[in-house]
Amino acid sequence: MEYIFDQSMKTGDIVTQFPRASQVLKEYRIDFCCGGNRPIGEAIQDKELNPEEVLNKINHLYQETIKYGEKDTNWEVENYTTLIDYVLDRHHAYLNKVLPELSGYVTKVYRVHGGNHPELGLVYKLYQQLKVELEHHLIEEEDKIFPKVKLYEQEKSLELLKQIVATIDALESEHETAGSLLKEIREVTNDYQLPEGACNTYRLTFLKLAELESDLFDHIHLENNVLFPRLNRELPI
Repeated sequence: MEYIFDQSMKTGDIVTQFPRASQVLKEYRIDFCCGGNRPIGEAIQDKELNPEEVLNKINHLYQETIKYGEKDTNWEVENYTTLIDYVLDRHHAYLNKVLPELSGYVTKVYRVHGGNHPELGLVYKLYQQLKVELEHHLIEEEDKIFPKVKLYEQEKSLELLKQIVATIDALESEHETAGSLLKEIREVTNDYQLPEGACNTYRLTFLKLAELESDLFDHIHLENNVLFPRLNRELPI
């Protein structure tokens, strides 16, 4: 098979060019959002995976996508308003719904099963911290950052662009914090492994935590590896 994507390519760039590659990277727990600036070969080596197996899957999926004429949105060329509205409608709306819902589940499971499974106390603590971090982050983006980006797209004000770019490091740091908290939750739960005889609420809680992780990876990727670099590139040298 001719490789379109090889070990030298950065994980974030692979998903930017071929969004469906995220399916494979999630399967192997390879970071493409906060750690999207690393060559995939390094990430594969760190996880002691088989490079040929991982790259074959990505390239095969790409060839199948091309063969059947399926297309992903190219966020590298879409206007900023379209990209931001997608993030708001797909990812922010999801978080606004799921964060309070999951808080109830995590709390209930901790109260009922925490005595026999003390790790649930740490899951509860980490999740509440994650919830606060994400809610603050959503407000910052929705009230301060995204409106400025949309206005910049209309006015092309260099001063406005400088203000936006000056906030990127802080936003990426918040993404890193959220990613680290999710990683800790996954480690504490041993990759969301359920104990024997787990009740339906226990199962639903772990399922929703895993779904939250998956959605947040896609969300952060669009900002860290697409939106922010595009804005940076518009600054005059």
